[in-house]
Amino acid sequence: MRKLCTVLLCAGLFFSPVFAQQADEQQEFEQYKSQLKTDAIDAGFGRQFVENVFATIYYRATVVKADKNQPETKITLDKYLKTRVPDWKVKQAVTLMEEHQALLNQVAKEYGVQPRFIVALWGNESNFGRIQGSYPVLSALASLAFEGRREALFKKQFMAALTILQEGHSTLKDFNGSWAGAMGQSQFIPTSFLQYAVDYDGDGRKDIWGTPADVFASIANFLAAEGWQDDQTWGRQVSVSSNFDYTLAGLDRAKFKPLPFWQEQGVRRFNGNDLPQVDINASLIMPDGKNGRIYLVYQNFHTLMKWNRSSYFGVSVSYLSERIKQGK
Repeated sequence: MRKLCTVLLCAGLFFSPVFAQQADEQQEFEQYKSQLKTDAIDAGFGRQFVENVFATIYYRATVVKADKNQPETKITLDKYLKTRVPDWKVKQAVTLMEEHQALLNQVAKEYGVQPRFIVALWGNESNFGRIQGSYPVLSALASLAFEGRREALFKKQFMAALTILQEGHSTLKDFNGSWAGAMGQSQFIPTSFLQYAVDYDGDGRKDIWGTPADVFASIANFLAAEGWQDDQTWGRQVSVSSNFDYTLAGLDRAKFKPLPFWQEQGVRRFNGNDLPQVDINASLIMPDGKNGRIYLVYQNFHTLMKWNRSSYFGVSVSYLSERIKQGK
């Protein structure tokens, strides 16, 4: 009797609405994948290459769920920094910077990006290469394109990912990343990989998954290409006068003003001293509003915003770079 009930229970699950919906999604995805395969061949990818690759692509419902259920809870910058820049990460960053000092100095000299910022981005993006994601990149991107909310974006990333594979920078079995398709120790999306990844060790592969030289040079190349200035830092925490005009805050280029301007507006170093008397432009940002931390940020912070448009992210990378500098 128990065995019979188990069989009937399984049959009930098999014909449940949830299972039926999943079956429909799988069928619809296979139809979408067939069209995607045709698009790939039309884009110039070899038929045999496409056949081999598409045989490994499956619908990933967990990826679609992750995209739909991104956290909406707002945390404060203070809490964010505690989770993103804990003491153990600072200690590791300092140790790894010393371990790779010669290579980092070489990359820094060639690209004009200070080593501490390369290491800070490395640490923030993948915990120094330890957390790179285990989702098959092509299946993840195909599933997200199929889901449809941002089809054009993810389809573009999918085609770029095919190019990366075709050029031999990764093997199909090792081609993994985050649920959204970010890859390697630098967590580049495929189009960023094609634009900025570097084969620094000259072995014919831009290996951002396992070769430190390629990882560091790729990070530095992105920053250099997007306007990094190695004779400047990122910015500083400041205080403002009681009558400060908060409408001046923001990252708009129209609000990117010389330091003397900010001095006149009542902005001071966090300790209350005058701002530096140097010829440099800055933006004033308030990630948590006027009652939270306030920063004057320079061109390099604007460059970090091109990597990730979150001011929280930019501050966390900058803060880690400062902690590395102090630790060193």
